[in-house]
Amino acid sequence: MTASFPATRLRRTRAAAWSRAMHREVVLSPADLIWPLFVTDGSGVEEPIASLPGVSRWSVDGIAARAKEAVALGIPCLALFPNTQPGRRSEDGAEALNPDNLMCRAIRVIRDACGSDIGVLTDVALDPYTSHGQDGLIDGAGYVLNDATVEMLVGQSLNQAAAGADIIAPSDMMDGRVGTIRQALEGAGHANVQIMAYAAKYASAFYGPFRDAVGSGGLLKGDKKTYQMDPANGEEALREVAMDLAEGADSVMVKPGLPYLDIVVRVKQRFEVPVFAYQVSGEYAMIEAAAAAGAGDRDALVLETLTAFKRAGCSGVLTYHAAHAARLLNG
Repeated sequence: MTASFPATRLRRTRAAAWSRAMHREVVLSPADLIWPLFVTDGSGVEEPIASLPGVSRWSVDGIAARAKEAVALGIPCLALFPNTQPGRRSEDGAEALNPDNLMCRAIRVIRDACGSDIGVLTDVALDPYTSHGQDGLIDGAGYVLNDATVEMLVGQSLNQAAAGADIIAPSDMMDGRVGTIRQALEGAGHANVQIMAYAAKYASAFYGPFRDAVGSGGLLKGDKKTYQMDPANGEEALREVAMDLAEGADSVMVKPGLPYLDIVVRVKQRFEVPVFAYQVSGEYAMIEAAAAAGAGDRDALVLETLTAFKRAGCSGVLTYHAAHAARLLNG
């Protein structure tokens, strides 16, 4: 501060709406949003998800319609997550390698509907495909095997890239998977396919509704604490990010979002790379519950929380409120 009150009155620039807009430090737009969508089998299917009010699973034709909606709203990217039917789940998650699985069909439908007008981000992890709900292959004691899982993730990544994915997003938290996937993508001619690494993904209590959405919640025995991060750790997140960047990640993600804004800030300040956050299912459900209870205005809560991500340094946010927020921002 170079002057004291009353020479300096910080309220001067807040007195009028035009002045507040002119002095605003960050601006939120639809281009900052990535819309996660859940894919299910069938045709003409919309399955509302009870624990995620306002969110549904869509058959691939519905995914095409959502893609066109996103383009119209100015949302630049969709994130896809499949609800694999129980009969296609197995101990080894082999359905992840099927070139005609739900994820690949949804990618192709989006390409047919929208061409290159929208980006497609695909989740790389085995939990939507395993019969035990873990993100990787397990041994007899239920421990998730790192290196064997990475081999499967490479095949899954190549499968999605061949179908037309623009961004491969490994969410499994296996050590070394980013470098191995990057090398495989280069070798298969997919040099322009990006990797957005779930670099700091925590073993969080906020994932429950998501697991309902992809059908893995009721299958999971135990937890994911041997591979997802301890919520108490911050320095470890910086080590995870550094490793993923060194291995070839184009951008990194912090997950969950609001409870880990301190991690977003530290990652952005340390590495100066594109940082994304995932406003996860539990965060979405809390906002919806607060609005339903009359504890806050839904529109204001949505925009304020998304602005917080931008203020913390995020290049973008994965949020189930993406379409609603875009409509509000488009006015």
